[in-house]
Amino acid sequence: MEKKRILIIEDENAIAEILEFNLRKNSYECVRVDSGEKALALLDNGESFDLILLDLMLAGMDGTDFCRIYRSSPRFKQVPIIMLTARSEEGDIVGGLEFGADDYMTKPFSPRVLLARIRAQLRAEGRSSVPERKIFLHGIELDSDFHEAKVFGKSIDLTANEFGVLEMFMRSPGKVFTRDAIIRNLHGDGYPVTDRAVDVTIVNLRKKLGTNSSLIETVRGVGYRFIRA
Repeated sequence: MEKKRILIIEDENAIAEILEFNLRKNSYECVRVDSGEKALALLDNGESFDLILLDLMLAGMDGTDFCRIYRSSPRFKQVPIIMLTARSEEGDIVGGLEFGADDYMTKPFSPRVLLARIRAQLRAEGRSSVPERKIFLHGIELDSDFHEAKVFGKSIDLTANEFGVLEMFMRSPGKVFTRDAIIRNLHGDGYPVTDRAVDVTIVNLRKKLGTNSSLIETVRGVGYRFIRA
């Protein structure tokens, strides 16, 4: 089986070395850079990765700026981003997710927990690669083979979590999903994600759907659903 490639964007050398050591020990390939600018240059040169570990507080371009540029660029293959930072306030976490991070871990962190988060994100990404997974509903087209989403024929860029949520909704129109059910479907049981993180994903997904945003309905006190066909 081909090894998964992970891009580490971290300007603290000691932390970057620990990350690389633990990832390589668990059979991942790694590339390390110490700035968002160097990471974008790698991606511009055609380097491809399966996941990105991104420090929030970088010199020069910070993590949120990198996320914003990366997520908005059609040049780059979109893969999960796990943001790493010493900031633990809810506003920082929500901000990171709003700019396109799929997950968020605060420093200091347990290498074992980080590896579990990485595996969960790669599993979620892998579920979008099962053959014959095309869906078309209410003008929205999903192609899980190529992780492509279109609204009335126009491509939209979705994060791995956004794609997973939309696919889950579209496969069960009318079904109400609680926030816990959404987390379990994306990451499995026991995954430490807050309800607020799910709400942020839904908000961002609605924005990207534009005039189709109303297809995702809020069921007060319960969760969310995609309207029936």
